[in-house]
Amino acid sequence: MAETREVRRVRALFISDVHLGMRPTRVGQLIEFLRYHDAETIYLVGDILDGWRLAKSWHWPNEYNVLTQILLDKAAAGAKVIYLPGNHDEFLREYLGTYFGEVEFVDRTVHTTAQGKTYLVIHGDQFDVVVRHAKWLAYVGDWAYRFALRVNIVINWVRRRLGLTYWSLSAWAKHKVKNAVSVIGRFEEALSLEARQSGVDGVICGHIHYADMHDRLGIHYINTGDWVESCTAIVENADGAFELIKWTGIQQEGRRFRRRKEAT
Repeated sequence: MAETREVRRVRALFISDVHLGMRPTRVGQLIEFLRYHDAETIYLVGDILDGWRLAKSWHWPNEYNVLTQILLDKAAAGAKVIYLPGNHDEFLREYLGTYFGEVEFVDRTVHTTAQGKTYLVIHGDQFDVVVRHAKWLAYVGDWAYRFALRVNIVINWVRRRLGLTYWSLSAWAKHKVKNAVSVIGRFEEALSLEARQSGVDGVICGHIHYADMHDRLGIHYINTGDWVESCTAIVENADGAFELIKWTGIQQEGRRFRRRKEAT
């Protein structure tokens, strides 16, 4: 008998870095997540498509069509869907200020919570020095990331044979390698400064595939993470509280990591 579960309704939903076109991506998990979550407003915070990969090798399985249809159906049902292109789908920036069906394309926007707090919503690559001034180096970094994902496949095949859980080389590097930690810190500082100068209470972004929520820099900084490895999203509940969700699947709902943080 198929399992049924009530759809969870939230005020706003923020998703980024799906990278459709990159072969190791968690589209199936995202489809499941969206089937069990409805929102008044859905923000697609960049790099939903991976134009870099699609331009080199076309990869578009049917589950990509399923994901696209789910989003279009939600928009047709009344959800406001806003697409903020990132660096991997920067070709869509040619359409800023326009609509595709019910989906609006913008470079940045301001989200107002149920508590009246304001948040700058932006992908974040605009404040990545490497992407802006040394794009060739960004391509090198992209290659290194994809290489790490391929290494992960081998490592985790061995780990499964040994009865061990999934382990991510790229996530380990982000936590342990000094330069990576420094880059993340500088990125957070740049986005927090932009939010402060924009006169808002916080910022919601993606880009670095590192989900987090904190107030360490005097601004409520929120990063949505990604759907290549971590399967993370941000929701705003009816009371205006933000929640970072790591989706592990409906069968493991009791083990799902959830962290709530009030907007400040």
